[in-house]
Amino acid sequence: MYLDIREKLNRIEERINRPNFMKTGGAANEIGYYVFDYDPQYEHQVRATVDDLVKRYSGKQMSFTIKEFDLFEVLLALLKEKGYLERSFKFEEDRGFGYTQEAVTRMLRVGRDNLIVKHIKENTPENCVVFLTGVGKSYPFVRSHNIINSLQEVMDDTPVVLFYPGKYKNFSLSLFGTIQDGNHYRALPLLQ
Repeated sequence: MYLDIREKLNRIEERINRPNFMKTGGAANEIGYYVFDYDPQYEHQVRATVDDLVKRYSGKQMSFTIKEFDLFEVLLALLKEKGYLERSFKFEEDRGFGYTQEAVTRMLRVGRDNLIVKHIKENTPENCVVFLTGVGKSYPFVRSHNIINSLQEVMDDTPVVLFYPGKYKNFSLSLFGTIQDGNHYRALPLLQ
């Protein structure tokens, strides 16, 4: 099984370097959203590959850059910025995890004005590929379907790759291969 994940990881760079990968929107309405799904047990290998690609594609000699957004790190930064991080710990201690989750979700405005989506859009340079990571560690505070669906409404000129610890099959996500979210996505598997 390990060879299979190595083969998948080795194909990422080839895929993002295809001439048509950077073309999104346009007359043919190309979809620039992709999912790289993987067995969660390979998180460390995926993490190492993403780190390597981000480093190598940050140089000026590349035709495009890769910008990574770790959803968990973005969540923590927003909680700190809004003064909610310490309060969240107190909420959980006093009122429990469910209340804390609801309060954080309200603060993030996961609907129309999603703060994470706003952060990604505002911090995405031109001529880049966005890698979204940290899906598993940000769950259940950040739901990848909310991010993908909201991003598609505001950012259609930049390819986005969601690194997903679970399964993506028939346009449906299953976190860790067990948690079904019941939503339909307009994204393509990164590797076919």
